[in-house]
Amino acid sequence: MRDHETVPYSLPEISGAESIARAGAMRDRLKQRRTCRYFSDRPVPREVVAAAIEAAGTAPNGANHQPWHFAVVSSPDKKRAIREAAEAEERKFYAGKASDEWLDALAPLGTDADKPFLETAPWLIVVFAQRKGGIEEDGETQNYYVTESVGIACGLLIATLHEAGLATLTHTPSPMGFLREICGRPEVEKPLMVVVVGHPAEGATVPKRALEKKLLEVISSWL
Repeated sequence: MRDHETVPYSLPEISGAESIARAGAMRDRLKQRRTCRYFSDRPVPREVVAAAIEAAGTAPNGANHQPWHFAVVSSPDKKRAIREAAEAEERKFYAGKASDEWLDALAPLGTDADKPFLETAPWLIVVFAQRKGGIEEDGETQNYYVTESVGIACGLLIATLHEAGLATLTHTPSPMGFLREICGRPEVEKPLMVVVVGHPAEGATVPKRALEKKLLEVISSWL
């Protein structure tokens, strides 16, 4: 490698058996994660959301530019504005923008243009991908592997929120430019998704189809 400034790095030594146990325990906890569409308005401490965002901020990323911004929305007015704009786009999607094949794929999940969870849940985390800015966030320095970096960060965010006992939903209306305006973010940032965060409503359900996960031998090859 080229010469560069470094600091020491190590991990605590654990046995192979403990490593297997930890990986299995994490797998089993994440297997309980579900996409929730029925949220309670029960409050969630701000500190929980803050810790999850800090966890997301540890994600590997291009050139360590950390090309993400998390706009955390709890204002009822802003949540209502996001819902109204998102539902307007969703109505276009379900009324003809989406192909019949796409709609057929969504049918077992029961989704439609109504998104009440955008108002009901206590927190919306709007995730922005920063095309420029660098580590100094100057708005000019080129960022690299932006989509990949932000995608990894969102995975860590959702995993941490699940570990904290919270339900989540990822919502991706298209187009999403209205999120930039509502959240007051600059043009160099591209809204990537809304992560809805809260507790499941009493009697909440999830689609049976969502429990069908591909097996290890299908999703992996060992060479």
